Amino acid sequence: MEIPFENQVKKGNRFQFGKNWEGYLGTISEEKIHNAEKSLMEMLECNDMTGKHFLDVGCGSGLFSLAAMRMGAFVFSFDFDPDSVKCAQLLREKFFSGGNWKIEKGSILDKQYVSSLGQFDIVYSWGVLHHTGDMEGAMRNIDFLVKNDGKLFIAIYNDEGKNSVRWRRIKKIYNSGILGRYFIVSIYFPFFFFRSFFSDILKFKNPFRRYYDYKSQRGMSMFYDWLDWLGGLPFEVATPDAIFEFFKERGYTLQKLKTTQTLGCNEFVFQKTGK
Repeated sequence: MEIPFENQVKKGNRFQFGKNWEGYLGTISEEKIHNAEKSLMEMLECNDMTGKHFLDVGCGSGLFSLAAMRMGAFVFSFDFDPDSVKCAQLLREKFFSGGNWKIEKGSILDKQYVSSLGQFDIVYSWGVLHHTGDMEGAMRNIDFLVKNDGKLFIAIYNDEGKNSVRWRRIKKIYNSGILGRYFIVSIYFPFFFFRSFFSDILKFKNPFRRYYDYKSQRGMSMFYDWLDWLGGLPFEVATPDAIFEFFKERGYTLQKLKTTQTLGCNEFVFQKTGK
């Protein structure tokens, strides 16, 4: 049985993603929503979701559920973190009071809950399954949610070997308490900033441009993404080949892939074709 969210937080085994999203919520603008829509269009290779049923597994702030709504989809969103559920509800109230968008608390690891949801044309889960504490179980369960000929869009942390082991230790320290949190932030925020700054200088690039452009990638915030990265527990990783083979065995074909050579997520769009 899955340990309740609050107990995981108290034991230092889970980052409070929803609390982080609360801070991010105040930065959301029409521009960021538009950029989120563009990222969905690019990866899913569609400009319109009219009539499609879109499931957002681990909806976080609700930004991409909102983007799917604006593209015409019927949207269902759920998250294990109650604060994330509240964030998505607040976002819906602020930017999209109409339409068919259902939001509730739920866990992708709860097989009974998952089986009650039915199947969807598009199942989206960006940077979520590796934070469940049982990534393989989460991937098995998400398979049940995708219709035949439906699409699955997921993003999973890249396996960096020893570096991934080191990052897991850093996340443990961050979640150990307030002192651990301030210790990690005081070290790694300057590290992230100056590493990027000097890299851009050496390449004759404007070192401040990347911070301005960051939101154009997916409508996200670099500050809150840094906090998410430093604190994000549970934490699992996988190689692109491992994810590909897992879903290939379950009757999926890979339609689109974006990989990274360093920390961060590999992005996959699969189509379920059946075994």
